[in-house]
Amino acid sequence: MRVVIIGAGSVGRSIARELISKGRSVTLIDRAASEEKQASIPQARWVLGDAAEIGVLSDADLSTADVVVAATGDDKVNLVTSMLAKTEFLVPRTVARVSHPSNEWMFGPMWGVDVAVSTPRMMTALVEEAVSVGRAVTLFTFAGSPTRMVEITIPRASRMIGRAAGTLEWPPQCVLVGIIRDGQPIAPTPHDVLEPHDELLLLAEPAHLRAIEELLSPAGTAEDPEELPSLGADAH
Repeated sequence: MRVVIIGAGSVGRSIARELISKGRSVTLIDRAASEEKQASIPQARWVLGDAAEIGVLSDADLSTADVVVAATGDDKVNLVTSMLAKTEFLVPRTVARVSHPSNEWMFGPMWGVDVAVSTPRMMTALVEEAVSVGRAVTLFTFAGSPTRMVEITIPRASRMIGRAAGTLEWPPQCVLVGIIRDGQPIAPTPHDVLEPHDELLLLAEPAHLRAIEELLSPAGTAEDPEELPSLGADAH
């Protein structure tokens, strides 16, 4: 797989290192990457120039890229380069970083973005995930689709403890895709028995999140008060 990353700041370089460690071919585009930056990731191909210019993208051979990652800290640049990648170079998959939450609504198919990654939203989700038991927490969304990746930690007194995953009547269009138990990931099968504090990863639509919470709740309640820390009346 060949990946082109636009923006060689700390985010872009971190992504590049991770992909290279997995054996991916990586090209980095940056307007002013120093020799020191380039030397820090010698395995990558470097293209110096403004990624908003078609000529620079052509120099990076965008037409042969499998994925383009727009990882600059400028939302305008990330939108423009995603659009050019899609419309001018027919890149199959684009991933764009969102720096300002107020701009999230633009990061979708109309601007050539397949997957939008909002750092503020991700940080919020991680905080919610850390303090919430029995509540569905959205980890990320998919551009152009109402589907979300959500996490829910099974309360200690859940009615579903001891039940096999395949026997649960999940809401429509809800798919269990992973279980994290004692910090270890598990690819779920219908025979896996649910345990207290299992973290379930599901693909689901927002309309069904409450039903998921109720399915896993203790008898007669949608959440386990003993499992939730006291954060004040306005906490979510």
